[in-house]
Amino acid sequence: MNNSATVALAVVGTLAVVGVGYAGFQAMGGDADRYAEVVKVEPATKSYQEPEQRCEQVTVQRQKPVKDEHQIAGSAIGAVVGGVIGHQFGGGSGKDAATAAGAIAGGYAGNKTQEHMQKSNTYTTTEERCQTVMNTRTEKNGYNVTYRLDGQTHTVRMDDEPGDRLPVDNGKVVTD
Repeated sequence: MNNSATVALAVVGTLAVVGVGYAGFQAMGGDADRYAEVVKVEPATKSYQEPEQRCEQVTVQRQKPVKDEHQIAGSAIGAVVGGVIGHQFGGGSGKDAATAAGAIAGGYAGNKTQEHMQKSNTYTTTEERCQTVMNTRTEKNGYNVTYRLDGQTHTVRMDDEPGDRLPVDNGKVVTD
């Protein structure tokens, strides 16, 4: 054999040994240059309820404090005026009956007039009204990553968005 044939035979033999060795290395989990294909990335979220107090200024109308709760002044003034007016009618004992009836009617009318005046005696003010409402908050807590490796699809949770591919080590995806 000549030297050229010997060299060619040596190169072919070396390549065959390297190829067989590499195939064996790959079969035993040598994945230094292997990647899993990322097919879908979805943000993973967590929702929770958070109380918040909301306050607002509201204009309200209030009744002023009443000094004469039983409307005695209105009743008394109404009775006097009603009695005077009733005294103008009738004669004799009829005059006394008209005076008494006028005093009773006047007392009642005076009482109701004072009551109405007290109810309409109001003032306007501003008050703070608060209520607690529940707000829904959502926060991202990682990513659900779906990838394909050796013809099978898997999903894993990752803290960061991975990109288009994931490295493989010893037949498993590296997620760190």
